[in-house]
Amino acid sequence: MGPPRLLPAGDRAWLLEAPDDAGARRAPRFARELTEDPPTGVEDVLPAARTVLVTLRPGADASAVAREVLRRWASPPAADEAASAASADVVTVPVRYDGEDLADVAALLGTSPEDVVAQHTGTTWECAFVGFAPGFGYLRSPDGRLNVPRRAQSRTAVPAGAVALADGYSAVYPRRSPGGWQVIGTTAAVLWDVDAEPPALLRPGTGVRFVREEDA
Repeated sequence: MGPPRLLPAGDRAWLLEAPDDAGARRAPRFARELTEDPPTGVEDVLPAARTVLVTLRPGADASAVAREVLRRWASPPAADEAASAASADVVTVPVRYDGEDLADVAALLGTSPEDVVAQHTGTTWECAFVGFAPGFGYLRSPDGRLNVPRRAQSRTAVPAGAVALADGYSAVYPRRSPGGWQVIGTTAAVLWDVDAEPPALLRPGTGVRFVREEDA
């Protein structure tokens, strides 16, 4: 994994750009590290698919923040510490694999619906970033499994709790909304609750294990 690019984003932010796929997989965990232990002068940290936006407080020393961000990237935690941190924050999501697009997903991958379910439940997904709607986490698998395109025609309404796949990610729709992802199942898990602390079930770096509802 090579060094990242650190680009100015206006006069009060840096945009860290992951150098490769390994860096992109590390970005959500790195963003969480910066959030939980922010360098002096950092106001906010926001990860995306391959980047981490680091916003500075007014008057912060931008050069000093840049040096510290790059220093931390170059000094990742030990493997056992990283594994321990990841295992401490894993959410289990029970799923009924009754989605309208399950058979189509299997056909796209040249396999069976049962194998799609086995692959979906057979790994720990990681929330890379959030977006689209409150509580909507883009979940990435460590081995890039179940990579299928979006539907050719988006739906005008996808129900809350729909479990779906698209473009290398899995996700759970936190509320009823339009959407073009391939729906493979449904869950009763609540992804967004304004009365909870925090309101989002998933945040960048959270691990997710999907299980068949009958096995939960």
